Amino acid sequence: MTDYNPESDNFFKEFYIPNYILVPSSEREFLPYVPKCPVLVFINSTSGGQRGRDLLITYHSLLNKNQVFDLSVDAPDDFLQRVYLNLEQLKLNGDELALKIQERLKIIVAGGDGTDNWLLGVVSDLKLSQPPPIATVPMGTGNNLPFTFGWGKKNPGTDRHSLERFLGQVIRAKEMKIDSWQIVLRMTAPTKGSCDPILPLELPHSLHSFQRVSSTDTLNMEGCHIFRGRFWNYFSMGMDAQVSYAFHSKRKLHPDKYKNQLINQITYLTLGCTQGWFCASLFHPSSRNIAQLAKVWIMNKQGDWKILHISHSIGSIVCLNLPSFSGGLNPWGTPNRNKECERGLTPPFVDDGLLEIVGFRDAWHGLVLLAPNGHGTRLAQAHQIRFEFHKDAADHTYMRIDGEPWKQPLPVDDSVVVEISHIGQVKMLATHDCRARSVHDLLMPTSHDASRENGGEERNRKEETTAHGKET
Repeated sequence: MTDYNPESDNFFKEFYIPNYILVPSSEREFLPYVPKCPVLVFINSTSGGQRGRDLLITYHSLLNKNQVFDLSVDAPDDFLQRVYLNLEQLKLNGDELALKIQERLKIIVAGGDGTDNWLLGVVSDLKLSQPPPIATVPMGTGNNLPFTFGWGKKNPGTDRHSLERFLGQVIRAKEMKIDSWQIVLRMTAPTKGSCDPILPLELPHSLHSFQRVSSTDTLNMEGCHIFRGRFWNYFSMGMDAQVSYAFHSKRKLHPDKYKNQLINQITYLTLGCTQGWFCASLFHPSSRNIAQLAKVWIMNKQGDWKILHISHSIGSIVCLNLPSFSGGLNPWGTPNRNKECERGLTPPFVDDGLLEIVGFRDAWHGLVLLAPNGHGTRLAQAHQIRFEFHKDAADHTYMRIDGEPWKQPLPVDDSVVVEISHIGQVKMLATHDCRARSVHDLLMPTSHDASRENGGEERNRKEETTAHGKET
């Protein structure tokens, strides 16, 4: 592998994209070389306190300003579409540089998990024959995607030297495919005067309203609102999403108070206490019960639907695609081989078309993840998941996808349905510290062998038996 020296004067030219590629009306620019790693950089300048703004300024000073995009000013959809349409036109005109840039193009996203989700969705919507791989910069509170693929979870430096080091990693990074998951939410459209207070919904970037999903989809019903989106890391529901929603609401009201990552994490922990996440059984004995809220169906490996029996002690459920949740914790853990065989589980890969479903009783249960071999209650692995909410069980619940929470109303006169299904893959960039595992990996080391796992498994044996009614 070529050793790229950040101290070289020619280092940044390897990432440069000429203006005529980015702005169709620009005068054509001659480059005497072909950039080895042309990048488009998308920065949420409101992320990481002042760091987002500082990062934007440094990138502007090192690269073409037009290849560095401020997400707080404009949406990336039109920009990316315009760039790719221009690349196609230039290729048709015989532009060899445009061809090479498209083949080598990479995307850098700097923001929180919600920002990462946003860009992944935009790239997926373009339906490119050769989509660019994406590297993520940890600028949020959780930073689950950057941590999973080896980019770290602490807010990075924003000076020239820090960017040199990061871009050196980008040029050496390997490509890795991960599963994309579609979430479809159906709820009754409000009749006049009956449900007016619940609208409008404040939904994440990744959820959009649609009149119909497809002509054959069972979620299509007259008089219903249908929302569709994607996620790549997780979907969660329950108390963890409620705490996240409380934090995001406070930060939205007072953004100046949430510019420090450590302060954000302390605030998050404090809200966990005040919202009842640590004391749910005392202050909110019924509202934290997933089984009371919804019936959960899962599709097994053979394509058959079955009901997932969930213990009444479970107050939060996580449908996990990547081995990182709540700032780098792994709720699924690493089951020993005997346990996997007994329950028909497979190793958790990020590109196997399966989601790992994990339950938590409360935040104290979540603290188990900090211990060696700790994990949540492993409920199942599934190709598809369906939540059918019981009528009149509650007037609302909380949901979260890839770091973006929302308060979901539950109409008393009809059920809400949420369905999760596999919908293709995207390409990520991963460093040598990548924690994700692919079905295509020839060597698949695990962090713990079976004998070391046995102790942790025995400690969790009772809770998993309770969660399933009987151990499978």
